[in-house]
Amino acid sequence: MSPSGNTYPKHERLCSRKAIEALFAGGNRAFSAFPLRVVYRHAPELQILVSVSKRHFKHAVDRNRAKRQIREAWRLNRDILRASATSDAAEGTPALPSIHLAFIWLSDEPQPSDLVHRKMKNLLHRIQEDLCSANSSSSLSVSTSDSSAR
Repeated sequence: MSPSGNTYPKHERLCSRKAIEALFAGGNRAFSAFPLRVVYRHAPELQILVSVSKRHFKHAVDRNRAKRQIREAWRLNRDILRASATSDAAEGTPALPSIHLAFIWLSDEPQPSDLVHRKMKNLLHRIQEDLCSANSSSSLSVSTSDSSAR
């Protein structure tokens, strides 16, 4: 993969107030893997939000470090989601998953970066499994409705 493929571009950042409110509205999926929690929903494009509360870290330098760890873990491991989307691309789905993700820091203590990376991988694999099971169940319901129409 080229070095430009490992960037965190502006268009991947979730900034819209309406999109953020919709993400945290009820009915969206969430998983936790301490020290991270992820909330996600289907959306027009892949975007992420990183949140570290002032309640957990009083000093901005500590909050910024935690956010930097989350962004770096995302940047290095986002291909987990892209791989599942490209395997479905032959069936006509888009090459990139179209979801909004919010990563929320849960710990009151600073955590080592390797732990954050492992937990990020764990969460992304769980999201991938959930998206794949949702896609297979929706394609299953479409195929049963097609067969009943005949």
